[in-house]
Amino acid sequence: MKERSRPWGQILGILLWLLGACSFDYGDAASDKGDLPDIVMKDVEYVRVRNGNPLVRFTAESAERYEKRQMMELRNFSFEQFEHQGEDINAVGQAGTASVELDSGNIRLRDGVLLTLDSEDVTLETKGLDWQDKERLLSGGETEQVDMQRSDGTNFSGWGFSADIRNRTWGFASGIEGTYIWEDDEEEAAEAEEETE
Repeated sequence: MKERSRPWGQILGILLWLLGACSFDYGDAASDKGDLPDIVMKDVEYVRVRNGNPLVRFTAESAERYEKRQMMELRNFSFEQFEHQGEDINAVGQAGTASVELDSGNIRLRDGVLLTLDSEDVTLETKGLDWQDKERLLSGGETEQVDMQRSDGTNFSGWGFSADIRNRTWGFASGIEGTYIWEDDEEEAAEAEEETE
């Protein structure tokens, strides 16, 4: 994928940066178990700006940071990634819950995930996806069905979804079914010429 079309890692990296410096002390008993969050935020909205232009906007109904476990838990998480100096939205996504590993940048999206990447004309819908930041891999579990659609009518469903963002490849491990629409450029040119005559 082109550098600008890798929103998942960029968005989630920004989230880690934003929430990296906050902590509260509940005392020794609570912090030993790591059961209580070190910080709780409600109705979070964050916009990252570069040179006066918005890069990404995310919202969450709640965010809880657990320092001892190096984990961030988000509820009703959504994001938008901007391009062309903030004039266009390139990618959007949402999940019922998200768990962010602060040290690795890995993220688990659960409870209804919907991701749309306009630059690739792809929409993914599933119950859960995992992002491995270092490897730049997006994957669904072996028992989770993932539905993929494109605006041209192409649509696939299957289990064991994986996408290598660096190499711009994707696939399913099993149970794949759907329709792939292929349009020949020469046929499109001929059809366009006939329409103009």
